[in-house]
Amino acid sequence: MDRTAVIETRGLTKRYRGGQLAVDGLDLTVPAGSVFGFLGPNGSGKTTTIRMLMGLIEPTAGSASVLGEPMPRAARSVLPRVGALIEGPALYGFLSGRDNLIRYDSADPAADPRTRRARVAAALERVGLAQAAAKKARAYSLGMKQRLGLAAALLQPRDLLVLDEPTNGLDPQGMREIRALVRALAADGTTVFLSSHLLDEIEQVCTHAAVMARGRLLTQGPVAALAAGARGRLAVLTPDPAEAARCLKERGIADLTIEGERVTGAAPGPETELSDLAAALVREGVRVRGFGVERASLEDAFVALTGEGFDVAG
Repeated sequence: MDRTAVIETRGLTKRYRGGQLAVDGLDLTVPAGSVFGFLGPNGSGKTTTIRMLMGLIEPTAGSASVLGEPMPRAARSVLPRVGALIEGPALYGFLSGRDNLIRYDSADPAADPRTRRARVAAALERVGLAQAAAKKARAYSLGMKQRLGLAAALLQPRDLLVLDEPTNGLDPQGMREIRALVRALAADGTTVFLSSHLLDEIEQVCTHAAVMARGRLLTQGPVAALAAGARGRLAVLTPDPAEAARCLKERGIADLTIEGERVTGAAPGPETELSDLAAALVREGVRVRGFGVERASLEDAFVALTGEGFDVAG
């Protein structure tokens, strides 16, 4: 076992009754201090993995350790050091946001009742709900409920924060706020394990990532290294997109798409000189305003790994 890993699994497997394999032999290593993105389409096994890590369900085979302790055996000593938001928060609609947090905190045997109100106020402030603290939870929007669940996870200092699709239901401003909060928590030394089906979310906020598909781990490592392993895309900016696409297609460029004045395609192989492609466009009378190979994204890496697209925007 890796002593610097906050989460580590070896051969972790979950087979449900009826034979459905939800997680298949998962070997995962989450370094301490990372913001770790657990990436995959809905149904790829992310939530099942998180439920095993948190001791909510037993694995069929394999092992998992969290904060250096075996799970689920050490759940009683580990879970007080972990803040978790899994499948959305369970809230009492008839209670205010503040009273929901007070109830959460009262149920925690490690929580000091003398500092309860101050900690609840600080958690509400941190997730941007201080103004809505007295409002009943049933009147909260989906995004506000998600933030209240995050506040519950932040009532105590945590070594590890586990967030399952934390920006589900949030508008773009809410997503930005959650991303800023995750960065701030990481800067304070908390390891954040964040599952998402949004590639751009992982790319913007995570230092490391793992990619899941159909219950299996495809790859893991630093985000920059995962993207660097994929080839970028050729991009041409031109007021003549149709002509540019035709010209590139004739010269073997595949997977062409046109969005307004932007034409993109698969990056050419090493046998093709970029300067020759640019010269061919100009010869054909295409007005070229921009030309080059863009850095590969996580989306490119995912497509390269699986041969299929990904739900990028949700």
